[in-house]
Amino acid sequence: MLELRPAQKGDIPLILQFIKDLAEYERLSDIVVANEELLEESLFGDCRYAEVVLAYYDGQPAGFALFFHNYSTFLARPGIYLEDLFVKPEFRRKSIGKALLSHLAQIALDRKCGRLEWSVLDWNTPAIDFYKSIGAKAMDEWTVFRLTGESLNKLAES
Repeated sequence: MLELRPAQKGDIPLILQFIKDLAEYERLSDIVVANEELLEESLFGDCRYAEVVLAYYDGQPAGFALFFHNYSTFLARPGIYLEDLFVKPEFRRKSIGKALLSHLAQIALDRKCGRLEWSVLDWNTPAIDFYKSIGAKAMDEWTVFRLTGESLNKLAES
């Protein structure tokens, strides 16, 4: 049986483990600096920057979705950006990923959001095929840019 629920402060160790598991799957473990204190501050502090939905299958933690709001000036509405979606390998092919996305779609509608969007690594064909199967469209004409670390500091100082 599948259960979805919003994360609570006591779930921080589980959330961190899911983040690390996702990073390992994406071959990005070397860039994870998240820790329990940072997660507590950003997910449950005075200014909450993101939300988490946890998935349990037969009472066992099976996956999570971490999301936050963005905004579309063209739609003049908020949107939901899915930062992380992860289902443990042993729980895949049980429709948990689809249930998490469906849950987020309902949250988006309830909050009058104009869209739900996310990014996927271009080599992750199982995820890409899954997203296409539920009607998601690739935004191939857009390129994501990012500033972090020294580049971010340098621009802020200029």
